[in-house]
Amino acid sequence: MKTTRKFKVMGPVAIQFGAATTGNWRLERPQVDFSRCTKCRTCELHCPTNVMEIKKDQEECVVINFDYCKGCGVCTNVCPVQCISLVEERR
Repeated sequence: MKTTRKFKVMGPVAIQFGAATTGNWRLERPQVDFSRCTKCRTCELHCPTNVMEIKKDQEECVVINFDYCKGCGVCTNVCPVQCISLVEERR
């Protein structure tokens, strides 16, 4: 007789916060006013999904990977010059 093992998941199951693409559920996205940005990297260091990168040699200095950005707003709250705001997601 052939036996098939069935596995039950015991306990919580999760993936890393930044590992899954956002899909279409994000309601807001960060928008940067590049003229006010001081390139201090505070937003980059505090982003829980690690999707922000500061390019000090470019005029549009904050690069955001929107495939993985959750729109959580941490970057807007930690920016010392408040050059990042959350805007409604474009569909």
